[in-house]
Amino acid sequence: MTLPHPTVHAAFAATAARFPDQPFLHILPSVADAYGIDAGEITYRDAAVTIEQLATRYRAAGHGHGHRAGLLLDNRPAFFFHWLALNSLGVSVVPINADLRSSDLEYLVGHSGMQIAISRPDRIRDIEAAALSAGTRVGVIPADADDIPAAPSPAPHDRAPDADTECGLLYTSGTTGRPKGCVLPNEYYLHAGHWYDTIGGLCTLRHGEERLITPLPMVHMNAMAYSTMAMIVSGGCVVPLDRFHPKSWWQAVRESRATIVHYLGVMPPMLMSAPPAPEDRDHAVRFGFGAGVDRGLHARFEDRFGFPLLEAWAMTETGAGAVVIANREPRHVGSACFGRATPEVEARIVDDAGHDVADDEPGELLVRAAGPASRFGFFREYLKEPEATAEAWAGGWFHTGDIVRRDAEGNFRFVDRKKNVIRRSGENISAVEVETVLRQHPAIHDVAVAATPDPIRGDEVLACIVPRTSVAAECREAIAADLVHFCLERLAYYKAPGWVAFVDALPLTPTQKVQRGALKTLAHALPGRPECIDTRALKRRKN
Repeated sequence: MTLPHPTVHAAFAATAARFPDQPFLHILPSVADAYGIDAGEITYRDAAVTIEQLATRYRAAGHGHGHRAGLLLDNRPAFFFHWLALNSLGVSVVPINADLRSSDLEYLVGHSGMQIAISRPDRIRDIEAAALSAGTRVGVIPADADDIPAAPSPAPHDRAPDADTECGLLYTSGTTGRPKGCVLPNEYYLHAGHWYDTIGGLCTLRHGEERLITPLPMVHMNAMAYSTMAMIVSGGCVVPLDRFHPKSWWQAVRESRATIVHYLGVMPPMLMSAPPAPEDRDHAVRFGFGAGVDRGLHARFEDRFGFPLLEAWAMTETGAGAVVIANREPRHVGSACFGRATPEVEARIVDDAGHDVADDEPGELLVRAAGPASRFGFFREYLKEPEATAEAWAGGWFHTGDIVRRDAEGNFRFVDRKKNVIRRSGENISAVEVETVLRQHPAIHDVAVAATPDPIRGDEVLACIVPRTSVAAECREAIAADLVHFCLERLAYYKAPGWVAFVDALPLTPTQKVQRGALKTLAHALPGRPECIDTRALKRRKN
């Protein structure tokens, strides 16, 4: 595929010339208060001026093609301005999650090889300390710095950046271990915007008209590659929030006049927990784009709020090179369906031996781009990890680690992450399936399920429960038993929890996904503690 622009900045500049007076960013008063910045709209013309001024200063300081710059700026306008300015010179940006602390920050700063970092003033010393501990030299400045430190060696390349030039180094959330640095060229971002702009169906974009609100952080591929690039390509407006605020969400949607919302699976349950109100449909939203909505809430949410939640599947590694979305009817709402693959995507579903499974059988999803360029739109590599890159692409297919089903009509349904499957007495149990059922119980605010060792069965199902209200110690056994019986009425007996642990909070990533590595460690340690109830005796096969 031939992309119309060589870099992300070139795509932005073309749109700025086409829609100079259209808003590029809309900063709500609540976001402005959280960040201590000005509220209001920033047009493409004004953004272009700021970006060019920054680029001129970076160029004068010697920063250019082949360098990397860290950005710890949350979802502030400065993130977008510095990213595009640096991109125009061929500098790759490394988004830094503001939740990272000393150990994680030291790893990211050292591993990425960044030469400069642009940061919130309150985190400058943290990055400097991380760089010192990592034994690397990094110039750290605030976004509004008058002086930009000179770039250290090596000197930048003397050729102009193009579609193959590294645009971003995006670190995975590390749900099961150390984050991997995904090297993402301009092609990755440009193709993501092009895909969104041309996919059509229920998510057809109207050029110069859309206003996309996202609570997702710019360290997340959805916000940076899909949300931002879709609006840049189509001349739309990005409405970045500082984070998801359930109580003020609809106010933000209405005030920003959003026509598109991007969501995470944790958002619909929180929004549905509020009592119905006459203004539930008082908004301009045409569709939501996201993943992981609880299947039991999906149809109810759409009926109440009046717009479709379009479930999609992608990974940081795949980008839009192999993205699937349920953007056309029938969407099979409430069945964990995320659509069908387009002709541009090739997909296989295989068992543990690598053999293709039959229709409706679960297996690992393998993907690649159709045609001779099988990695078009994908990440280039895991930085400094050639073995992990080769393993991910074993046999010429990208191994996603996701367990899915595909029916005879080609509809995909998500089952679980391969690493989340619990192996109990020879039976494979999806943690997500058990979590979905438990979330329907009125006593549960949140839940995560993992395997815990069992001397007889290999693994046993352990459910970490965050209750809606405080639970006294003497009430835990009764509630745990009720939860198990609730599951036994809805699932095969062996899928019900054998242990129920009452916890104050779940270990989560910055994008509110369960930190599976930490959960696994927790699940191994919980049995035997007072807050963890043994319910194995309740798991009985029905006659």
